[in-house]
Amino acid sequence: MRVGLVGAGSWARRVHAPGLADHPATTLSAVWTRRSEAAAELAEEYGATACDTFTDLLGAVDAVAFAVPPAVQAELAVTAAEAGKHLILEKPLAADLAQAERVARAVSESGVVALLVLTLRYAMRTRDWLAGLADTGGWTGGSARWLSGALLGEKYGRAAWRHEIGALGDIGPHAFDLIDAALGKITAVVAARRGPGESWHVMLEHEGGATSTVSLASRLPIMPTAIEFAVYGQHGLRLLGREPEGEAASFTALLDDFAAMIDSGVREHPCDVHRGVHLQRILEECRDRVEG
Repeated sequence: MRVGLVGAGSWARRVHAPGLADHPATTLSAVWTRRSEAAAELAEEYGATACDTFTDLLGAVDAVAFAVPPAVQAELAVTAAEAGKHLILEKPLAADLAQAERVARAVSESGVVALLVLTLRYAMRTRDWLAGLADTGGWTGGSARWLSGALLGEKYGRAAWRHEIGALGDIGPHAFDLIDAALGKITAVVAARRGPGESWHVMLEHEGGATSTVSLASRLPIMPTAIEFAVYGQHGLRLLGREPEGEAASFTALLDDFAAMIDSGVREHPCDVHRGVHLQRILEECRDRVEG
């Protein structure tokens, strides 16, 4: 499958490009970004074509992987879906809920596959943890804690859009997605508070009556990042941490699912575009709680 990569920043270089080039089901065949010199450099490294326009890229590929800011992704993803291209999408899906819904609508009408890069969900440890929770049942509450200094360093801190959306938009989708998968669909944001340095503390209500809390920060002097998920109930406490530097393995697992869905005609997946809309709605509700 010929995949075009939109974006040539740090995340595109470290995860998307090598993942697409190395996977047996995909080839990195084209690169486009608004910075033509960056596209040319990345394309040359992998023997791909650097395209002059997004339209040129669409004409050369079967699928498109995005590694760009959410507002840009949402705008271009609609065009790609309408052109019949399968999509690999970053989180958050869009800049706001209305934009996210437009992407999902285009995907549904075109019948293409669209998966969200929620790295934790594709990790085998996470899948085993969630399967164990589902088999046991009886979970009544939980918490998620994601505290880091990512935006203080060069690895992620140079991306202006990450500073603009802050911890809520950048790492919130990961935390909300996993606590939702563990305890049941999030039905309401009960309370939300934005603290110093764009830290966030959120209380959630889940389908079935469980409640959870989520703490997020990306400008704390913490290294390495502290990530912990916990659920509790009649069978005690279950914890999940994050394996360091597991992004590459998770992206490979995503591509496994992506290729299988295209081959089989299946379009539903726990991390599909509609999941992105659900997460976007939670982000918006958190902001409304604080600003409204």
